[in-house]
Amino acid sequence: MRVLIVEDEPYLAEAIRDGLRLAAIAADIAADGGTALELLAVNTYDIAVLDRDVPGPSGDEVARHIVASGSGTPIIMLTAADRIDDKASGFELGADDYLTKPFVLRELVLRLRALDRRRGHARPPVRELAGLRLDPFRREVFRDGRYVALTRKQFAVLEVLLAAEGGVVSAEDLLERAWDGNADPFTNAVRITVSALRKRLGEPWVIATVPGVGYRIDTGERAGR
Repeated sequence: MRVLIVEDEPYLAEAIRDGLRLAAIAADIAADGGTALELLAVNTYDIAVLDRDVPGPSGDEVARHIVASGSGTPIIMLTAADRIDDKASGFELGADDYLTKPFVLRELVLRLRALDRRRGHARPPVRELAGLRLDPFRREVFRDGRYVALTRKQFAVLEVLLAAEGGVVSAEDLLERAWDGNADPFTNAVRITVSALRKRLGEPWVIATVPGVGYRIDTGERAGR
């Protein structure tokens, strides 16, 4: 999952981003509404987390833009405005959820997971394919009933590959979906992470490389060979 955090308090924004990374959620930060609109124009986000009171176009204006774009990106308002009228106006703008400051990071993670689960494509909470079972809420992975311990980044990459249901995912798409805006597009991070993930999952290899195209979960009887 990749989220956009629109928050003008740098320490809070960085704390949220670092906390989400621990939950295998990639996050980009926009310190003002203008930057948020720029990031939304070039990236695809699963959820936007908006502080309503940010410089430039306000969080409310960013929310209106998201709704008007028709992207269907869910919105969580994360703000100190905690009156019932504030919440009502937030939902009227198109917010899907509303969390007031101060808040507990774990609650934000749970709300993000819940929103992602309820998205329009009705993705099941647990993914199962080619003997793999991934539970994004418990952060558990099993292969043929055997528990597999993964790093946060390996888990995020596997989640993206399983979501493709056997389709090919390019290295660029993996970098966009499992990393964040600070990732170097010329890095070998994707190749290295996929290689380590393949070894963690064990033989026969279940992640196939499609030369010059990307990676996929091999769902055939000769998986990984």
